[in-house]
Amino acid sequence: AAPGGGVEAEEVAAGPALGRLEEEARRRRERLRALRQRTLQNKDSGERENKQLREDDEEETVKHKELKLRNYEPEDEELKKRKVPQAKPASVEDKVKDQLEAAKPEPIIDEVDLANLAPRKPDWDLKRDVAKKLEKLEKRTQRAIAELIRERLKGQEEELASAVGSAKQEGSDSD
Repeated sequence: AAPGGGVEAEEVAAGPALGRLEEEARRRRERLRALRQRTLQNKDSGERENKQLREDDEEETVKHKELKLRNYEPEDEELKKRKVPQAKPASVEDKVKDQLEAAKPEPIIDEVDLANLAPRKPDWDLKRDVAKKLEKLEKRTQRAIAELIRERLKGQEEELASAVGSAKQEGSDSD
């Protein structure tokens, strides 16, 4: 590297052959140079501003150095004036009561239902699914039984009527 900007001469010589990383490094160097130039220019005109900033910083440090005596019992009268009174803890009883009420368990069942405790048979789900179909069949079966009973009663009435009719005929013949 030659004195007085030899790096720039090398960068110009390389031209478009610079890699991506080299290009980023070159940009950073340019930004740093621009920043240095700005700081040098501001140094001359910015001394007045710097004094004002220093005064502001001093005021802030004074504010931060204010004593707050919380756990210390001062002996000096002047320091006793700066003592912070004891903080009173906030009441959390209401919050705790609300949380306890929200966390109350459901009442325990006194009587145990044996149907829920006993293990189910392996085919319980099949029986449950077929139950609806069986209800329909049960209704049809009851109707069929009622119809058969009616037919038998009609048949018996006809037999009874024919028996009564034949008895009348026999009775009229015997007279």
